[in-house]
Amino acid sequence: MVSVDNVLFGCEVSQLKVLLIKHASGKTAGYWGLPGDWLRDNETLEHGAIRVLRARTGLGNIHLEQLQSFSSIDRYPDDLTITTAFYALIRPDDYQLALGEDELEVKWFPIEETQILIFDHDKILKWALTRLRYKTQHEPFGLHLLPEKFTLLELQRLYESILGMSFDKPNFRRKIMKAGLLLDCNEKQLGGAHRAASLFKFNPCRYQQLSKEGLMRYNSII
Repeated sequence: MVSVDNVLFGCEVSQLKVLLIKHASGKTAGYWGLPGDWLRDNETLEHGAIRVLRARTGLGNIHLEQLQSFSSIDRYPDDLTITTAFYALIRPDDYQLALGEDELEVKWFPIEETQILIFDHDKILKWALTRLRYKTQHEPFGLHLLPEKFTLLELQRLYESILGMSFDKPNFRRKIMKAGLLLDCNEKQLGGAHRAASLFKFNPCRYQQLSKEGLMRYNSII
C-alpha cells in the first residue's frame, strides 16, 4: 500500500508552525497528524500529494518538494505501507483553510507545541525540520514565509525559531547585509512602543543567484 503525506511549514509573528489535521473517524479518530491519504492507482506521487493536500486542508497552488520515503514495517498497524512525504513553505495569511470530509479540525501548531501524532508522523516532521534547518543554513531563506516587507529583527527571529538558538543581533545584521540579500525599502515599521525599525525586502535577483550558488562564501548567514 502506498500513501502520501504533506508537511506544511508556515510563519506567524516570526514563529515557525506546522499544519496538522485532526481525524474524525477510523482508528485515528480524535488524533492529530500530517495531511495525508492513500495514493490512487492512476496518479503520480506528486499529483497525489497535491490532491490530498487540497482535499484535507483546502490548500492549492502550492509548490510541494519531495522529502523522503518512509517504509518501516511497523509504521502502519494493518499492512505494510510505504509513504512518500512532501513539504512546502507558505505564508498562512495568504491562504484560507477548509475542512475536508474526514477532519474535525485543521490548525497551525508552533513546532515546539505539536501534539502526539499518528503513526510515524512525528518522525516525518522531524525529518522535514532537519531538511529545513539545513536549507536555512546553506541557502537564502525567508522569501516564502515572511511578508513582502519586514524588519531585520523579524528575519532574525524566524531564523531563531527554526534553528532553536539565539543570535547576536549586530553579527546577524552584518552577515545578512554582507550577502546582499536585502533591499532597504526606505520605510519605517508603523506602530509599536519602541523606535520605529527600518523595513527591508528581499533582492529577488540576488536571492535567486545565491539559491543556486549557496552561502558558503559567507560562512552561511549564521
